[in-house]
Amino acid sequence: MARYLISFPAAAMVLADGEWEAVVRDSHAVIEEAKAAGVYVFGGGIDAAVPPVRVSADGAVAEGGYPWAPALDGGLTILELASREEAVAWAARIARACRCAQELRVFGFDPQS
Repeated sequence: MARYLISFPAAAMVLADGEWEAVVRDSHAVIEEAKAAGVYVFGGGIDAAVPPVRVSADGAVAEGGYPWAPALDGGLTILELASREEAVAWAARIARACRCAQELRVFGFDPQS
C-alpha cells in the first residue's frame, strides 16, 4: 500500500455562479466514500486568508513563503491505496466533484512520524 497526494491549486477551481454548494456536496460525498472504503488518511485545504511565514532553524520568522517559489494554496487529499491505477480512479472522482483536474503524486510517508 502506498499513500497518494491528490491536490489542486486554488486557481484551477473556476466555478460558474451558484455552483459552489454543489461542489461542496459532491466533494464531501467522495470523501465519505473514501472513508467508507477505508482508504482516507487526511484532507483539507490551505487557508488563503492566513498568510504564510517562513521560520528558520534559529526560530526567526519572516513574512511570506519562499519568494522564489509559487504560492502553495488549494485543496489536498491523502489516500492509502493498493495501486497507482486505484489512485488515478480516486483522483478522477475527486476531479469530477471539484470540477477541476487533480495532480497525483506518491506521498513520501515516513512510518516513524
